[in-house]
Amino acid sequence: MIPTNSSINGQKDVRVQGQSSNLASSCRHDFGMTSLPSNLMGNDTISDSQDHEAMELYSRAKAKQEEILYLREQIALASVRESQLLNEKYGLEKKFSELRMALDEKQSEAIMSASNELARRKGDLEENLRLVNELKDTENDRYIFMSSMLGLLAEYGIFPRVANASSLTNNVKHLHDQLEMKIRTSHAKIAQLNSMVTHHARGGSFDMESPHSSSINNQLPSGSMYIDGKHNEAVDTRSRDGQASLHLPAESLRLNHEMHQQANIGSHFEISSNTDRDVPFPSKDNLFDRNGVNERFEESTDENRHNPRMGNEMGGSISSEGESPGIENFQIIGEAKPGCRILGCGFPVRGTSLCMFQWVRHYPDGTRQYIEGATNPEYVVTADDIDKLIAVECIPMDDQGHQGELVRLFANDQNKITCDPDMQSEIDTHISEGQATFNVLMLVESSENWEPAIIFLRRSSFQVKVHRTQAVVIAEKFSKELSIKIPSGLSTQFVITCSNGSSHPFSTNNDIRMRDTLVLTMRIFQSKALDEKRKGKI
Repeated sequence: MIPTNSSINGQKDVRVQGQSSNLASSCRHDFGMTSLPSNLMGNDTISDSQDHEAMELYSRAKAKQEEILYLREQIALASVRESQLLNEKYGLEKKFSELRMALDEKQSEAIMSASNELARRKGDLEENLRLVNELKDTENDRYIFMSSMLGLLAEYGIFPRVANASSLTNNVKHLHDQLEMKIRTSHAKIAQLNSMVTHHARGGSFDMESPHSSSINNQLPSGSMYIDGKHNEAVDTRSRDGQASLHLPAESLRLNHEMHQQANIGSHFEISSNTDRDVPFPSKDNLFDRNGVNERFEESTDENRHNPRMGNEMGGSISSEGESPGIENFQIIGEAKPGCRILGCGFPVRGTSLCMFQWVRHYPDGTRQYIEGATNPEYVVTADDIDKLIAVECIPMDDQGHQGELVRLFANDQNKITCDPDMQSEIDTHISEGQATFNVLMLVESSENWEPAIIFLRRSSFQVKVHRTQAVVIAEKFSKELSIKIPSGLSTQFVITCSNGSSHPFSTNNDIRMRDTLVLTMRIFQSKALDEKRKGKI
């Protein structure tokens, strides 16, 4: 057992000495412990405490060395990783820059596309606005045309059941055929009368005391001298040549009377051999049979009949050069109140065969406006003329197309047009009560028929209810976009254009006075509502 222990101790000593030498060398080389005593390196009797400290120092040094090596390895790995990350960073930055460039290009394309889209939409909006304006103008033209056609047909007592293109076309064609037939009949009768007068003028003589001659002389000037502006050649020949007395049988007198009545059909009906002339001219009744003008004409005709030389002088003055056509004693007959008819008439002189009429509306600010479609001698005063001046302008013309001086005359003694007391009282009652109700006819678009309806007017709004369905088809507050239009002529219609642009035709069933009362009341309510809105904003 002892040898074994000794061997073990010997091995320990050898191991301790080796460790000591290693520790000494390591301490000497690594830590610079050169100040240790030289006897420690070779001293075999080192104490356990010193060995323990040496071993501990060695362990620490080795651990530090291993740690240093590990850290160096980590640093190397970190450097490699850093290089890789830098490469990846550079790659990502390159990709990011490429993506940024691509994004900028896409944004530029998107901006360009949006700009183009905005420009296209702007163009579409402008086109839509232009089309809306054109549609509005077309609707106005359609309204004017239809109202004019309905007014024209109403003047001849024709009231279409349906106000569409087909119905208007058929009624106008029917009216044209009737008037054309009447014109042909009148021309045939005029030609027959002229031939009879010429025949009797060649074979007979004037008998100034004959009752037949007196009857002819009283009838021919008023009924045959002016038939739509055309002189009766037989009467002119009689006045110029001063031939002998003329005897006409009873048959010719009856024919002349029928022709006279035929020429007076309608206050605006024209009979003219010149088919290219479409300028309206009043009939004989409208032109002469007013306020003693016809009496003056008959007196002058009687004087010419008994004094042929005076007739020759008159004929020479009419055809003499330097004297233009004219009209004397031009006047306006009738009461200038809403719903009433007024007539411009006078005595044509110096070869006047026709007259061109135009009614004009003068506004308080000094401007004037030609009334659409008012080109007839007769004019119906409407609600549009209230608080304005209206005048008629007349241009006389002869058969050669020479025009005379324009004649202008104001209605109502050049005073503003006002309502009659009854109508004004009714309107004031509606305004004071703040409401009004009117029974009218409404043109329903779905059926294109006139259906009974009720218009309810309030201070700030109005409603329209159809009788048959009791449905409220219009309910709207008064605004500046709301308009009420009235056609010219004898038509009793009016059109309400709402704020959304929709138009609704109405009729008062041949009651012009009621139509004007309704329109004036509605316009006053609208004006007061707009004034209240403006005051509220202020």
